[in-house]
Amino acid sequence: MSIDYFSVGRVVEYLPAMLRKLPVTLAVAFSSTALGLVLATLIAAALLFRVPALYQVIKVFISFSRAIPINIQLFVYYYGLPALLAPYLLPLGLNPSRANPIYFVVATYAISSSAFMAVMLSASISGVDPGQSEAALSIGMTGGQMFRRVIGPQAFQIALPEMGNVIVTNLKNTSLAFTVGVIDMVGATRAIATRTHHALEGYVGNALVYFVICLLLEKAFGLLERRYRLRKG
Repeated sequence: MSIDYFSVGRVVEYLPAMLRKLPVTLAVAFSSTALGLVLATLIAAALLFRVPALYQVIKVFISFSRAIPINIQLFVYYYGLPALLAPYLLPLGLNPSRANPIYFVVATYAISSSAFMAVMLSASISGVDPGQSEAALSIGMTGGQMFRRVIGPQAFQIALPEMGNVIVTNLKNTSLAFTVGVIDMVGATRAIATRTHHALEGYVGNALVYFVICLLLEKAFGLLERRYRLRKG
């Protein structure tokens, strides 16, 4: 008697249910990256200017974020943020422990990725030839004009490949969102597996979708990098 371990037909059958949750996966990935970039800009500024009260704290935060596995960070923020915010929100009639878990997932990935992007941004800005700044100031540019027209564009070109890696990493990290109750592609797959007792096909489908999206992102960033380099050249 043969045992039905795997069926390509079931992969195709399960894909529509998983793809219906793809917007949730993409929303988590891109919103956390955007928020993380805002935080990273502030952190990078503190690093570059060596703000005395923040510099050491930020160094510890970056070390924590880069050393602790993302699933552990997710649980720390998921259970820790409500406890931290409850004294301030409960008097206002808001209970953070009842908030949609997707907010904690986005916050976790944003905070975690901000540490990587802050290092990336500060290194990219520091990587611009100092002579560019001196030349810009010598022709009467203000600090803001110098950054917008000279330093910023060059730093952006340096940071672009790593920015693509951050987005891809955040996209792959979304596969853990189901552990705190977010119904994304992986959450939908688990529901299908519970109902049908065939988990492998669902996860193969997930792997194919993640592979295609990551490949498209890598190609898009490669094209953007080449076009930006040609335009600057």
